[in-house]
Amino acid sequence: MTDRKSYIESCNCTIIHEDIIKKVRACIPEDETLYDLAELFKVFGDTTRIKILCSLFQSEMCVCDIAALLGLTQSAVSHQLRVLKSARLVKFRKEGKVVYYSLDDDHVKHIFDQGLIHIREK
Repeated sequence: MTDRKSYIESCNCTIIHEDIIKKVRACIPEDETLYDLAELFKVFGDTTRIKILCSLFQSEMCVCDIAALLGLTQSAVSHQLRVLKSARLVKFRKEGKVVYYSLDDDHVKHIFDQGLIHIREK
């Protein structure tokens, strides 16, 4: 008996469905856009960055507060915030000598929430 989860159907036909290929090809973004999308999802591939984002969903925070909350060094938090900032997932503002970080926009929370919905559907 074959385990249904590991079994993948393969196509044995030899006919190329040009109309479908043409339609689908027109909908696929350019390679550069797909590269950028893959890079964005890589940023979500680190637990520390995910924890930082979760923290920023609740409140704007400075590096010191994030480090204390997550039990990390300020250097480690700063490094991850640079990655998140370069991916345009977080932004910052200065108030005197203190730098406060927050989500760049509502899209970040939406992406995160969609991921949570997906993994919780098991």
